[in-house]
Amino acid sequence: MNKGKVVILGSGPNRIGQGIEFDYACVHCVWALREEGYQTLMVNCNPETVSTDYDTSDKLFFEPIVLEHVLNIIEAEKPIGVVVQFGGQTPLKLAVPLQNNGIRILGTSPESIDIAEDRERFRELIIKLGLKQPESGIAHSKEEAVIIAEKIGYPILVRPSYVLGGRAMRLVHDTGELLEYVEEAVHVSEDKPLLIDRFIEDAIELDVDAVSDGKDVLVGAIMEHIEEVGVHSGDSATCIPPYTLKDEILEEIKQQTKKLALALDVKGLMNVQFAVKNDEIYIIEVNPRASRTVPFVSKSIGYPLAKIASKILIGKSLKEVVPEIFEIKEKHPASDFVTKDFNRYSIKEVVFPWNRFPEVDPLLGPEMKSTGEVMGIDKDFGLAFWKAQAGAGSVLPEKGNVFISVADKDKPFIVEPAKELYNLGFSIYATEGTYKFLKEKGIEAIKVSKLSEERPNIVDKIRNGEIHMVINTPSGKRERSDAYFIRRAAVEHKIPYFTTIRGAIAAVKAIKSFKEKGINVISLQEIK
Repeated sequence: MNKGKVVILGSGPNRIGQGIEFDYACVHCVWALREEGYQTLMVNCNPETVSTDYDTSDKLFFEPIVLEHVLNIIEAEKPIGVVVQFGGQTPLKLAVPLQNNGIRILGTSPESIDIAEDRERFRELIIKLGLKQPESGIAHSKEEAVIIAEKIGYPILVRPSYVLGGRAMRLVHDTGELLEYVEEAVHVSEDKPLLIDRFIEDAIELDVDAVSDGKDVLVGAIMEHIEEVGVHSGDSATCIPPYTLKDEILEEIKQQTKKLALALDVKGLMNVQFAVKNDEIYIIEVNPRASRTVPFVSKSIGYPLAKIASKILIGKSLKEVVPEIFEIKEKHPASDFVTKDFNRYSIKEVVFPWNRFPEVDPLLGPEMKSTGEVMGIDKDFGLAFWKAQAGAGSVLPEKGNVFISVADKDKPFIVEPAKELYNLGFSIYATEGTYKFLKEKGIEAIKVSKLSEERPNIVDKIRNGEIHMVINTPSGKRERSDAYFIRRAAVEHKIPYFTTIRGAIAAVKAIKSFKEKGINVISLQEIK
């Protein structure tokens, strides 16, 4: 029985900063709606995707995701509504214009989408709900940007409004750097304001994917980022379930997620990004749409979130779609998809195109640069991380030499991983500052020359195959420094390298687990 036509807007052309994960969500939406008896009309313009395969949807419109083209299709096909929440930011921007043209948006309303997107309206909602958010401001001129930045306090995160994948976002440490950014990187005006946020240093970032039907909210997963806050969520390795946070913090994050979903009257998928520091929870942003983590979460927990959300868009309730979850919740009220007895770690690692861009510093930051992702699953956190690294093409060494050079602020945190590496039989090489620090802490190390000193220096040793892993955290805003050439050499010679302390700690745990237990491989279908 044909219940009517539904238009699904895809994510448009593939590009750095916009993952293929949104196409996964769109295809699952098509499958779910066809199961329910609807005729599906896919609008997308990327020949490399599954959504544009000839047999995926009932009709395919190979058109740009722009208002004029979408309105023409709607006029010709007369669908019962349009789905905008599965293709990422590109179709989401059309929600309000489509509604203004009398088109029905299925799922979360354009009004709710606008509240989440509009800085001022969202801040009002956060205050009303009694939640916390990093201090922020919107500058419409260079002078206003300086005033706001000094009021908030450095360091700050700055970015142009309405960007995708953190494009042109930068971590700024002082007024001089801010002025340089405004003059060189972006044009600030009344029409194109600059968004400024206080940067919470050394915080742990979390992603949460949830599904809501307007009455009930189910948290798909809480993902802990392995890299510190400040790395774009699309570029950070993440772990399900969280591996360092207390149960009380996780429970509070679930409750805040549910509050936000109900306050925004979300119908379908929602993603929330949190930062946690000293047990304080801050909301970074809320996206009332599918996120790029939906495929990863769905495969980790065994529930296809996009399909579940799609059935909610056409009026079904969560209790109808996943009744078994509510049976579990009756017995264990605190339970969601990810319960206390979740007996495995799923780790997402990302893949970067550094080898295609020989001049780019392979350093993680607020602007998204990855072009793919892999996942590793194991009951042991270290082995899950080892598998994820191997999947991304970075096989961690079992023995050999590790080079360590870290910023002064990171030195106290490198002691334990360095000791562990030494105990595992690795030789540790370090340039003067880190070498002296490690020696003071009783850790055997071998001093190696900097690039500007006598040869053979550290880059020579990397090129000669004498270094098997690099741990190098950035020490500030300098470009083309020794650290830049060390990181580039590691990329060119396919040597695993880590630019954050949390990433380095995870790598050491992975090496230890691999040496002690070895690797076992099972299929997703075998996981219980």
